[in-house]
Amino acid sequence: MIRASLTAVFLVLLLSCACWAKPNGSKNKKPKQVVPAIECDVRAGKINVSEFIVKCPAHCKETKQQVYGTGVFASISSICNAAIHSGVITNSGGKVIVRKMAGQNIYKGSNSNGVRSLSLPKWRESFTVSVGKPKKGVNYPSTLDYVPSRPTYVKTSQKEDKSVTTALPATAAPEPTTVTPEPTTTTTTTTAAPTTTIPPPPPSTTRARAAAHKVRDAGLRRPEAGSAIRRQPSSPVGPVFNRVQPAQPERTPTMSQSNPAFPRRDWPPPAFPRPDWFPGARRPADVSYAVPDSGYTWSETDTPEITARDHRPDISEFERWFYNFGPYPPRSTDSDGSHKVPLDTTHTKVEPVDAWKPEANLYESGFSMREQDPVPRVPEPVSQGDPNCKVDLAFLMDGSWSIGKRRFKIQKDFLAEVAQTINVGVAGPMMGIIQYGDDPVTEISLKSYSNSRELKSAVDKIMQKGGLSNVGKALSYINKQYFSDANGNRGGAPNVAVVLVDGWPTDKVEEASRLARESGINIFFVTIEGPDDNEKQNLVEVNFVDKAVCRTNGFYSLPVNSWFALRKAVQPLVKRVCDTDRLVCSKTCLNANDIAFVIDGSSSVGTGNFRTVLQFVANVTREFEISDTDTRVGAVQYTYEQRLEFAFGQYNNKGELLNAIKRINYWSGGTSTGAAITYAAEQLFSKSKPNKRKIMIVITDGRSYDDVRAPALAVHRQGVIAYSIGIAWAAQDELEYIATDPDKEHSFFVDEFDNLYKFVPKIIHNICQEFNSQPRN
Repeated sequence: MIRASLTAVFLVLLLSCACWAKPNGSKNKKPKQVVPAIECDVRAGKINVSEFIVKCPAHCKETKQQVYGTGVFASISSICNAAIHSGVITNSGGKVIVRKMAGQNIYKGSNSNGVRSLSLPKWRESFTVSVGKPKKGVNYPSTLDYVPSRPTYVKTSQKEDKSVTTALPATAAPEPTTVTPEPTTTTTTTTAAPTTTIPPPPPSTTRARAAAHKVRDAGLRRPEAGSAIRRQPSSPVGPVFNRVQPAQPERTPTMSQSNPAFPRRDWPPPAFPRPDWFPGARRPADVSYAVPDSGYTWSETDTPEITARDHRPDISEFERWFYNFGPYPPRSTDSDGSHKVPLDTTHTKVEPVDAWKPEANLYESGFSMREQDPVPRVPEPVSQGDPNCKVDLAFLMDGSWSIGKRRFKIQKDFLAEVAQTINVGVAGPMMGIIQYGDDPVTEISLKSYSNSRELKSAVDKIMQKGGLSNVGKALSYINKQYFSDANGNRGGAPNVAVVLVDGWPTDKVEEASRLARESGINIFFVTIEGPDDNEKQNLVEVNFVDKAVCRTNGFYSLPVNSWFALRKAVQPLVKRVCDTDRLVCSKTCLNANDIAFVIDGSSSVGTGNFRTVLQFVANVTREFEISDTDTRVGAVQYTYEQRLEFAFGQYNNKGELLNAIKRINYWSGGTSTGAAITYAAEQLFSKSKPNKRKIMIVITDGRSYDDVRAPALAVHRQGVIAYSIGIAWAAQDELEYIATDPDKEHSFFVDEFDNLYKFVPKIIHNICQEFNSQPRN
């Protein structure tokens, strides 16, 4: 009894231990997450998973893979560069969790962590990125399912009731074949088989070719099993032109009714097949001997002539005449009475074959009895351009890497549309293009193309250079090199430079723009996706647009919110650059003046010194651009009286003007400077143009016999800028009365006539400094 109890207790303890004991390794550990690695160029849209984790390699920032959006990115963005842009990883790489979502209506571009993201108006799918730390309970795929880059090839169904959608192979079907060699041709006969299937097309068959074959073969029958297959002898040898066609069987009386689907006539068919364009009902006999339509007809160049007899007793007289003499030349009759039809053996042509229609008409089919001579093309009249928009226009296009290939193409389309709109021509606007990146490069000079059509073609061929966005270098380039006579600068047309910039420049533009403006270049800025408030801290130069443009009144700047809205700026920009009256920067200190010299011819001057004074006048004049639309010069000589030597615009050529100055004769007499100033105001400045700066330079060697205060004050009120130059015995107080304030900038004194030349640079500098210091608003 005791032994039985002990045994029971022992069994109970043994079972309990067995239940409590845990087998070795029974505790399942969570498997480690496998993170698939990707390359820098992998886009989120290429991965067919809604949420996944990936590992990005290092140095993706240097690959310049495109990113679209900020925070929420379009699915065409690079996953790794989007993660760097968002700050999820650094350029050294790391793990990233990607979560897809619905598409957005707009993706805003920005610059963050050294990655420039671009804007996009709309995309079908979006994604976000987060730190690659897997969440509890979430299993991410260890392998990624990629969307194929091209749609898969759909094989043609083998059902007999469906049309053939691919071309027949050039070789025979892979059944047992018997090849019989002949002297000139090789015929391949395929033995009959219980079931015959057309072999699939080779992998190189393109979809476009298959579609074309589907149209051509739609009304054809497959060749019956056991029918002969051969290539047309005259077709070129090659995979494109090979056509598999049933060979014509031997015409024997026993075969006349061998195929019930194609009943035969009793007369033997002619050696020359009946043409498909024949107007009349097609007979079954014609169909039975016709090969399947291959889509092309081939002219037989290896056969000089074809013999044909008229064995058609049941056709009408018109049909008989048409068949014998219709579209072919009159046929010579041989001794045996056969008609020989010569063929044109000079050409081998491939022509598309129209589908045959029973009701087809010869004249409706486009057939002609003889080939007409080509009508000579009338040359298109060459446009001379829009005379109302006569400007020399240079576009500075952004070729930096930040713009991307797609936006560079948008930029070229914009320039091509501008070229079409402004109507380029020698009598109107001439247009050139400079592409800038690290350094500027001339793509098209001003004299390269004289019409919009050729210019558009040249714009399409421009390739992106890459680099930074150094606009300052580009502005210096156009000022020093581009607007030159060698590049086609016409001189009489305003110089206009339009800068296209993506975001902001990567160098300073203020100094280069100032020098360009002072040279007469009207600078426009078209800023696409300019910096927002958060991005202004990244600017090399704040307010770069106002520092660069010709005037800050808004006329010379066009901000564009998106690259996809750039096309809308074509018309406003063209309207502005063609408004020559408002291109104020074309007027420089050297080409926008009416200058009057008031010269003392009193007896105290003397003949020799008077020639020195005239040389001084010529030296000052030589520094200006002389024409009716540029600077004009007039001269008055005075003693007690006044004499007009020449008026404004009387000499519009610099050479003629300098010769006129040399021809001024010394008068001699007293000194009435006040009266001379009044005379110059009446004879010269009263006829000055409104857009000209009026400048008077008075040269005297002594005190005036009359008052100079009132006349000087009168011309000052008329807007005349007066300079006074005294020599020897001139009165300093009178010089200050005559000169415009401040006196020290407009009044000069020399002891001797021979020292007059020293003041030429000083006077020119002061004139230009005053001109360029005018307000730019």
